[in-house]
Amino acid sequence: MPKLEDVAKRANLSKTTVSRVLNKRGYLSQKTIDKVYQAMEELDYHPNVVARQLYKNKTDLIGILLPTVANPFFGELTAALEDRLYQQGFKVIIGNSMNNPQKEADYLQQLLIKQVDGLIVGSHNQGIQQYRHAGLPVVSIDRIMNQDIPVIASDNYRGGQLATERLIAQGVRKIIHTNGPHDLATPAQRRRLAYEDSMKEHNLQPITYELDFNISTADKDKVFQRIFVEHPDVEAIFASNDTDAVQIIQLAQASGRQVPRDLLVIGYDGTQLVRELVPQLTTIIQPIAQIAQTAVEVLQRRLAKQTKQKEYLLPVSLWEGTTG
Repeated sequence: MPKLEDVAKRANLSKTTVSRVLNKRGYLSQKTIDKVYQAMEELDYHPNVVARQLYKNKTDLIGILLPTVANPFFGELTAALEDRLYQQGFKVIIGNSMNNPQKEADYLQQLLIKQVDGLIVGSHNQGIQQYRHAGLPVVSIDRIMNQDIPVIASDNYRGGQLATERLIAQGVRKIIHTNGPHDLATPAQRRRLAYEDSMKEHNLQPITYELDFNISTADKDKVFQRIFVEHPDVEAIFASNDTDAVQIIQLAQASGRQVPRDLLVIGYDGTQLVRELVPQLTTIIQPIAQIAQTAVEVLQRRLAKQTKQKEYLLPVSLWEGTTG
């Protein structure tokens, strides 16, 4: 295999100059740069990536750790993050972590031993001690880890408010909300708070059903069926995400309820996929591209030890379908 000195000889330059070109250090004329890359191409020379990483003390690898890319929201968010990071010169390692706190701890360990430069995390595992290290190059999406790690989130409170107030404006009074466990530290809990506040402002009784993120579709069916059994007079459901909303609509229709005639349903996330496949679903749109862009920008500032802000809230909007 050709070596650095072979490239230098072919380009008629010193090894030091070739090294400076490869590591982009100091001023170099375009003519010199072109000579080096032409010699590399002619010799089929490939730099020793591992050696360069050791020299630079960086890998140019970023870990993305989200619950599951099978969920449309996290799938589209992962794609947006990967594209944005690639544009900034990073390669990406993707991990699905919802059911496996050990996997999340393993990725974090990779960060601590310098196998990745940073992490963008939005998983829902709790109690992972390594996050308590101060100054870690970690950015969180919709999850509160500690006071040191910045959080990127859509305006969940406004989203919950938009959904609930829209339902109330249509004259319904028995509105049920589905959400994650109340003790899970995530800004998504603000959807629930907004729902409860709006209901109380209109002298209505808030009712929330909690679902663990790790349960199967069949187990979710059982929870949603309980809603119809325990509250046969339910008029509307504000679901915490679009996949749950679609599942609720299917169960309602299977039991003889017509949406929106007999039941109003509003979802949350508003991914491109859901809006194309189920355009009739009324939902709250999270700005996925803006979330990804902000997360990458904040992580880069984090890597440069420049971050000060603890939370970044991004605006939501309403997709006016016919289900709610």
